[in-house]
Formats: sequence, structure tokens, C-alpha cells
Amino acid sequence: MSEFIRPGQRAERLLSATALAALLFAAAPAHATDGYFAHGYGAASKGMAGAGLAYPQDSLALATNPAAATALGNRWDVGLDVFKPTRTAAFRGTAQDRAYDGDGNPVSFIPEAGWVKQVSDRLAVGIAAYGNGGMVTDYKTNPFARFGATGAGGVELQQLFISPTVAYRFADGHSLGLSVNLAGQTFRARGLGPFAGFSQDPAHFSNQGVDKAFGYGLRLGYLGQLTDRLSLGAFWQSETKFDAFEKYRGLFAEGGDFDAPSTYGLGVAFKATPKLDLVADWRRIEFSKVKSVGTPIAGLFAGHAFGADNGPGFGWRDADVIKLGVNYKIDDQWQVRAGYDHSDNPIPADQTLLNIVAPAVVTDQFTLGATWTRPSGLEISGYAMYAPEKTLRGAGSIPPAFGGGNADLSMSETVVGVSFGWKH
Repeated sequence: MSEFIRPGQRAERLLSATALAALLFAAAPAHATDGYFAHGYGAASKGMAGAGLAYPQDSLALATNPAAATALGNRWDVGLDVFKPTRTAAFRGTAQDRAYDGDGNPVSFIPEAGWVKQVSDRLAVGIAAYGNGGMVTDYKTNPFARFGATGAGGVELQQLFISPTVAYRFADGHSLGLSVNLAGQTFRARGLGPFAGFSQDPAHFSNQGVDKAFGYGLRLGYLGQLTDRLSLGAFWQSETKFDAFEKYRGLFAEGGDFDAPSTYGLGVAFKATPKLDLVADWRRIEFSKVKSVGTPIAGLFAGHAFGADNGPGFGWRDADVIKLGVNYKIDDQWQVRAGYDHSDNPIPADQTLLNIVAPAVVTDQFTLGATWTRPSGLEISGYAMYAPEKTLRGAGSIPPAFGGGNADLSMSETVVGVSFGWKH
């Protein structure tokens, strides 16, 4: 098949795929499993629950470890996920106990694309376009109606990163990489009007339509072949600084600020047999350092209004994530894989009221995947992920000013995805 595609056509197809990903992300929400971050990038890594800092398999590996570019050869990849969550909020110990379904938009389609080229024996460049994460809730029956809200309720947060990358092999088996994260995000909130009275700017709190913000950040990575059987990977990603959401400057702390948290981690890969590889990653996401994400609601009753520099946020804690994966090469055509991901729940039990619109409480994900490779260089990979339902029971989560009681949050997720890669 490759003999019918000229190099110029390959570049055109890459650019078209990346542009398509960007356009689709403008309309398609990203999914969240590690807090509001995606559990992985690239179908091969996702089939191992997102593990792969030391085990790059396709060009989307740049989304976590830019040093991977030197280990991938020349290739491009495009992928698409189908994401179906279930999200429920329930009031307990209140005058109107009942449950609410947050799945007004039951299915989402999420694309990604990447490309890598070896410039020399030591230097490689690439680019990846992908959803960093997001959160979408759509309550046709608004849980906040009991406080006076009208219409549907929920939020839509979507983050797209485009990461130009350069990597350099500074010694045999050891590489460093740098990505510049050029980021865009969109946000919309509906049905949160009852809380606007606690804002320094009530007119820019809820029901203001979709707002956009653009930002930037950096990612550094290392990939090393320590022995014939053992590899090590590491990365650090800076906080991604975004413009403020002007339409929601009365909702988010610091006048509409909503940056993406910094994150870092380590990974290892071990070749147990010529056909069997074992992979493990640890990552930490610093949600608490972004005020609009990490500041608890208690500040509201200490005189800090929504939208102020120290205004309330969602009260999220930092999260540690462990990813374990296994990859087995059956023959030259087929590989199969599986994985397990455990993430800390970032939401404290006393912060569930506002998190009705962001119930990111799943903690465990199980994955299966496979890749079919053709002699022409074509790769087709698929995977499935299931996150069993997790319920977080609120504890003192509804302040007396809102009637007292508790809000309980439940969530589960199912994702299937496919990608097409081309090695040349």
C-alpha cells in the first residue's frame, strides 16, 4: 500500500488529520478517568490503561513523554474513541431526597492524531494533537432546582493540546525531549444561577454560552534503555497557563482563571520474555495548585466570593495514579495487551455539592487491546476500557446556608477506540 503514497501526500494527510482533530475537538467533549485528565493517549497505550512512559508504541506517546520521539521511527497515527459515561447525583438527609441523571449527552466521539520523523540518528521531531481531558454533565432535571435554578444544569469543559516536539539522543540508549503545549479549551455552565448571589460578578456566573481560552505550557521527558531488558521513562509537565474565561469571571477564582494542573511521573518497562513486556507507570496530578479547581467551598463563608482571587473552587486534592500494563507479541502480525489503572479520587467527601457538575469519582479502570500489523507498515489498534461505578457519599457536604444534608456522586465509564498508524 505504501508504494502508492508519495511523501508529499503523507505530509498532506498528516496535516489534514491534525486539522480534523482540532476541528472535532471544538465540538466533541474529552473524557475523564484520572480526575478530569484522560487515562491515556494513543490506542496502544490506552489498551494498557495509559501506561507507557518507558514503552512508546505510537506517535501519541509524545503526549506524555516527548523523549519517545527518538524510539518511534517515522510514523503517523490517527485515532477515534467512543465514550459513554453514567453520572448520577443524589441528595441524602435533605427535605427533598432524590437522585438525578447527569447523562443528557450519553455518547461522545473523541479524536487524536500524531506524527514523528527521524531527522538524523540522534534527532527526531514530531507533533501530537489530543484531548488533555475534560468533563461534561447534562442534567435535564436540574439538581439545583431546589435552590431556585431553572432549566437544565451542568457544565462542559474540553481541553485540546497540540504539542510540537523535539527529541535528542544524547548517548546510546538515552534521550531527552521537549514539547511546547499549545492549548485551547472551551467551557459552558448552565443552571447554576442560585449560587450567583455569592459571586463578586453575578452577571458572569452561569448561562453565558460557550467561552474559549487559549494557553501554553511545557513538557520535558527522558527515555533510557538501562539494560537489554529494562527501560526507564520520566516526564514533567508544567501548569498550562490559560487566558481567563471572561464569560465566567464570576464563577472561577481569580476572575475566570482555569489553568491545567502540572503533572509528572516515572515509568518502567521490563522484557520478561522475547514476547512478553511488563509496564508500570506512576504519575501525580497537582489539582490543588489551581485555585479554581483546588480551593474548597468553605472559603465562601469566610468572605471569599466566587470569582475572587481566593474564591471557592471544587476543592480537589492532588491525585496519584498507578498504571500497570502487559503486552504480548503473538507473532509478526498480532499483539495483545491489557492494563489496570488506579487513580486517587480527587474529591473530598465534604466537597460534593459543587462537584455535582463534575463527579470525577471513578478510581479503577480495566482495559484490553490489540494491534494488527501489515507488512506494508499499516497498523490497526483497538482497545476497550471499563471503569466500574464508584460512589462517593458526601459527609457534611451541603452547608447549612443551603439547607444541610449531603450530596452523593456516582460515575462509571465505558470507552472503545480504534487507531490507524503508518510506519514508513
